[in-house]
Amino acid sequence: MTHDDDRALVAEILAGDRAALARLVAREHSWLVRLARAVVRDKAVADEVVQDGWVAVIRSLGSFEGRSSLRTWMATIVLNRAKTAAVRGARTIAVAHLGSDVIEDEDSVDRSRFGGVGFWAKPPEPWENSSPEALLHRREVLARVDATLGELPDAQRAVLTLRDLEGWSSEEVCNALGVSESNQRVLLHRARAKVRTALEELLGPESR
Repeated sequence: MTHDDDRALVAEILAGDRAALARLVAREHSWLVRLARAVVRDKAVADEVVQDGWVAVIRSLGSFEGRSSLRTWMATIVLNRAKTAAVRGARTIAVAHLGSDVIEDEDSVDRSRFGGVGFWAKPPEPWENSSPEALLHRREVLARVDATLGELPDAQRAVLTLRDLEGWSSEEVCNALGVSESNQRVLLHRARAKVRTALEELLGPESR
């Protein structure tokens, strides 16, 4: 959906078109919950955050200027509320500091798997090409991915959620989370590497 489409939809909602509002909610609600869960983790809290976020979105639609996409604008609203909920629940998280240009300096990826300029020394085979027997464990695979996402540092989980689960562009992620392009790239790389490592551990050497 283009920015012009966004502005047209907002205009319809502001004019009192309930069907237009219903379309917006149906289109955006599920991923907003997933985004909130990337911060607060607990689904019940994420649901509350998004409900509160919708109230704020509806009240603030008149101030939407279309400088960014509508989804990025809404993501910012929900993320701010999610961070507040996390702090309130004594779950202070790194996402609150995503605006920093300081990239994590701990080693979170096996450097032996990469060449001197950051490319794979030996590209891994896609895990989807594993044996049919391994693919029968789809539920176990999905459970492992979900568990690994839950273990990721909050900044990595938020970036991975938007880029790989929601299909956002790098620019959209940077705008929504307030991170630099270089920071976003490193966070995504490390998150993907951890998920792949978890899958390789589950599926065995043939997945490498």
